[in-house]
Amino acid sequence: MIKVDNLTKWFGKNLAVDGVSFEVAKGEVLGFLGPNGAGKSTTMRMITGFIPYDIGTVTIGSYNIDDNPLKAKAMMGYLPENAPAYGDMTVAAFLGFIAALRGLSGRDRRIAVDKVIETCFLRPVRHQSVDTLSKGYLHRTCFAQSIIHDPDVLILDEPTDGLDPNQKHEVRNLIKRMGERKAIIISTHILEEVDAVCSRVIIINNGRLVANGNPAELKAQSKLAGSVVVTIHGVAYNDAARRLEQCDGAKSVQNIAEENGACKVRVYPESSSVANGLAERVHAAASESNWIISELHREDGRLDEVFRTITTSDTDTAQR
Repeated sequence: MIKVDNLTKWFGKNLAVDGVSFEVAKGEVLGFLGPNGAGKSTTMRMITGFIPYDIGTVTIGSYNIDDNPLKAKAMMGYLPENAPAYGDMTVAAFLGFIAALRGLSGRDRRIAVDKVIETCFLRPVRHQSVDTLSKGYLHRTCFAQSIIHDPDVLILDEPTDGLDPNQKHEVRNLIKRMGERKAIIISTHILEEVDAVCSRVIIINNGRLVANGNPAELKAQSKLAGSVVVTIHGVAYNDAARRLEQCDGAKSVQNIAEENGACKVRVYPESSSVANGLAERVHAAASESNWIISELHREDGRLDEVFRTITTSDTDTAQR
């Protein structure tokens, strides 16, 4: 549904986006990650036709956005960063206006407005003017305008920005449900959001694509992936470390914390091939030593650690 090929954008002498290519199929929710200034919003603006690109192509469905801009844009819903809205309109009037711009009229327009008001939990502010809305309700109103025509493609820049935890939960569930039948791109800084709704992740840094995979594949790149965390009571760290280092497949033991007569440690595997079963071997060592343990779990890896590693190393390479 979305095909981006060699997308490149210059702002004067600054290369903001450098040959980015990727595809998004129907049924995919793509998390678009990167540090501030990496080129995320610029890329999303080019995909939607909001700003022109210098090199490359963007295809939405079967339409090239240069050759058939109206047909390509008709397939899309777009929630930009800091989305604008007409402050003197009520929520219902604003959504009705957007529905009309999207070609809906009469009964279809009324049904579309009613539907997104219910979907985005806007009933309490339906007749309230936009300029009196809280940040959360304003953001939900702008989200509602992006889906009012039930598009096949959604481009969402920070869709839960400014929402409280309950509202974030509602919007994430909504995106996950829509992602079953749409092609969706979400730009976000909230990595827990990626785990919650995204089926695939790409990371952009310094305008270049530096990672592409599903969340599990990226987390597997974490240096913490496969490690085992255990909390042991009544045993000093040095004693625990000496015993746990003897476990088959254990590479090293890290002291995470020592307090209230307990030590919390992390056991790293020698390699990913021996990571499976390490938790069982650590548990067996604890049982043989008659230790009291209150926690033992295997780490799948952490997306935030992978993100920092990839974007930091890529930045260092670019600077050198």
